[in-house]
Amino acid sequence: MSGTPTSSSEQRLVSKATPHLPWLAARRGLMALLVAITVMLGATLMWRILLPGGITVLQGLILALFTLTFTWIAIGFWSAVAGFLLMLFDRDPLTLARRPRVEEEQDLSITRRTVLAMPIHNESPRHVIAALSATARSLIATGEAHHFELFVLSDSTDDDVARREVREMTALREQFKDQLTVHYRRRHGNQGRKAGNLAEFCRRWGNRYDYMVVLDADSRMTGEALLTLVRAMQARPAVGLIQTVPLPVRQVTLFGRLAQFASSLYSPMLAAGQSGWQGDAANYWGHNAILRLAAFTAHAGLPTLPGRPPLGGDILSHDFVEAALLRRAGWEVQLETRIPGSFEEMPGNLLDYARRDRRWTQGNLQHLRLLGASGLHPLNRLHFLMGALAFISSLLWLCILLAGSLDALLIARSEPDYFGSGAQLFPYWPKAQPELIATLLAITATLLFGPKLLGLILALGRRASGYGGRVRLVASVVLETAVAILMAPIMMAFHSAFVLGVLTGTNVDWGAQDRDSRMVSWWEALRHTAPFALLATLWIGLIHWQVPTLTWWLSPVWVGLALAPLLVRASGLRLPGASRGEPLLLTTPEAGLAPDVLVDANSGALEAAETTTLSPFSTLVPQEAPTEMPTQSLERASLTRVGMRRP
Repeated sequence: MSGTPTSSSEQRLVSKATPHLPWLAARRGLMALLVAITVMLGATLMWRILLPGGITVLQGLILALFTLTFTWIAIGFWSAVAGFLLMLFDRDPLTLARRPRVEEEQDLSITRRTVLAMPIHNESPRHVIAALSATARSLIATGEAHHFELFVLSDSTDDDVARREVREMTALREQFKDQLTVHYRRRHGNQGRKAGNLAEFCRRWGNRYDYMVVLDADSRMTGEALLTLVRAMQARPAVGLIQTVPLPVRQVTLFGRLAQFASSLYSPMLAAGQSGWQGDAANYWGHNAILRLAAFTAHAGLPTLPGRPPLGGDILSHDFVEAALLRRAGWEVQLETRIPGSFEEMPGNLLDYARRDRRWTQGNLQHLRLLGASGLHPLNRLHFLMGALAFISSLLWLCILLAGSLDALLIARSEPDYFGSGAQLFPYWPKAQPELIATLLAITATLLFGPKLLGLILALGRRASGYGGRVRLVASVVLETAVAILMAPIMMAFHSAFVLGVLTGTNVDWGAQDRDSRMVSWWEALRHTAPFALLATLWIGLIHWQVPTLTWWLSPVWVGLALAPLLVRASGLRLPGASRGEPLLLTTPEAGLAPDVLVDANSGALEAAETTTLSPFSTLVPQEAPTEMPTQSLERASLTRVGMRRP
């Protein structure tokens, strides 16, 4: 329970395991310097390429948009380089020590109460119970499950779904009786969405637990990962939140396996780099993370944004904001990259993946309104900006392509002016600069594809067998890169449409995600992507008519758009052998590392649910232990300065 005294052995481990993060300011300064130099180099090259003949308004716009997008990819590249070096030399991203801090904390006895909280909203009850059972079984196998309770927080508005939830949760509770306590609460209504669901739980039961591990409906975590998180929170009293790196698993479609392979190969490296320079001001991704409940309830109550949706109302991407509020109050937020056994599932085709991004687009664009909120850490403001740029950058790239095409057309249609307007003895000959163009293209390609090469180098040296051996690993990287190039323009088009939709007032329905491995019908693929293919064909036809040489330069973009319906349809294809975890390519090592949580073994609970008598909701919840969760202010001038309020 909260307030459990700290033992002397725990105090010794705490003092040993929570050193000040060394050279954190220097790390951030070096990261900023490297990004600034890279952006200055890219912008200067682009300026010199555009300079002959003078910079027009259109070319000035191209330069400004290019600088913004170049900054975005430069941050990703240098984060990847930092992660590569940390993993190559086996250094902890937070402490820079050779031995991970999580290993030093393994001897700490667990003395705190933790709740595994899973908010759900009209999800498939069978899917939920399968994920919960896998996590629960793994936790029970550790022998430490008595320190935990499992709490499903339903916001389902579909009464039929809710009835099945009660039946199956009752069966699950009976199955794990005397092994792990299972609770279920249904909230009538969906006020505040997921953040409101969790806030209501905290207000009613926040004093019952010390820590809360937030799980999504598709989250799966090993028991050892959960124990490691709890020990880390006990050993780090200054930390309010620890985020793990969840990897996609259980994918059987072409798109799903491509995304799963890419995440397995590159995400740990990228996350290590981010953790290295973010340090105590990392971000929160909304699930597969542990929260210190006293800190969360005291400082993370979300306000409602003034104005109407889509940019007003409920804060949709609540996790970024909750992390910012915790950091504002003086609590550290850490990204812990050395805890294996954290997994999630994801949409199985390109269209369902884009639908999920549509929701995130609206939530992340809301964050732009919070950039000037009082008292926020500079890195949290950067998280807000980068989260929005993740989607806005697509629109910026599209604008650059369209503006560049228009500029090329205008130049092709205009007569060259060799003498200008003043007295001039010799003609002015516009000079092409292919060496500058080639240099800029090489730098841009390095920033975009360098992280893939670094991830491949790490895997070839240490984990090639988990990917089916070196030959299959290299072939999988080539396949993933080629398909990613083809699909990138489609996502650019989707994201651009989403951003424009939000900016013009289109609100989104934040419902349950579709995680099934389904094939997209031809009609559905055409309905959503045929406009992209048509516009791309008209665009490249005009370019080929007026500036034929530009057609090949733009081929990586227009080919993907022209083939969009086919690519969306093909993204849902099931790969041979994928359901058994043995495809010829795109193999990942995660299934072999944690088979207990990745394979469903809940048939007993599901069969029992068919004959279970419905129980009243009240019998599935514990006695309340309420606490206050005040709403925080995010106004620009509401506070003169927010102090460090961590006890």
